Amino acid sequence: MAAQAESLSVAATAVPHAEILEFVKPALAKEGVELNIKVFTDYVQPNVLVVEKRLDANFFQHQPYLDEFNKSRGTELVSVVGVHVEPFGAYSSQHKSLADLPQAANVVIPNDATNGGRALLLQKVGIITLKPEAGILATPKDIVENPKAIKVRELEAATLPRVLTQVDLALINTNYALEAKLNPTKDALAIEGSDSPYVNILGDNIKLSNGSNDGKEWERDTDIA
Repeated sequence: MAAQAESLSVAATAVPHAEILEFVKPALAKEGVELNIKVFTDYVQPNVLVVEKRLDANFFQHQPYLDEFNKSRGTELVSVVGVHVEPFGAYSSQHKSLADLPQAANVVIPNDATNGGRALLLQKVGIITLKPEAGILATPKDIVENPKAIKVRELEAATLPRVLTQVDLALINTNYALEAKLNPTKDALAIEGSDSPYVNILGDNIKLSNGSNDGKEWERDTDIA
């Protein structure tokens, strides 16, 4: 895709996605491609603008989010290439460990379907138990065991760092954590492992001519993956 274009406009969230694109921008320029980076603070407009063909691609989301977006909006966005994993973390300004969470603790998670289910993976650390069939689209309604009777609220993902001081625990996407000057490896009380299926991808509205969308052109031109 990129090798055939003289100009490529890509929507991205600021940290680290836009930063990664800035890093590969010189490599693309050497290939004759002008990379125009448009920074967004939400998870909806980057997809909408690609669907409307006002931008060429985006870089901010993982495959489960893209799948849910397509399903709920009837769109046909595709993944060009997987780039990196941003481990999802649980943060607190009031408690030093998950064991310190009090009864009826106030916990906030993202309100989009896939990241909400991702946050409810708190069951991996024994805070809650979900219905076995809940999967990646789990919601608070799928909690079947909740020994500490935690209270889970869903908020827009970008707002979670801003309410960190007002709650016991916030489950935050790494891009928003980094923007808030949080260090996932040092500040998170719990964090996803390297086996996370949530690889951030380059999303596009145009299928490659062979229909495979294997991203080989992008990888060769930028060495991003």
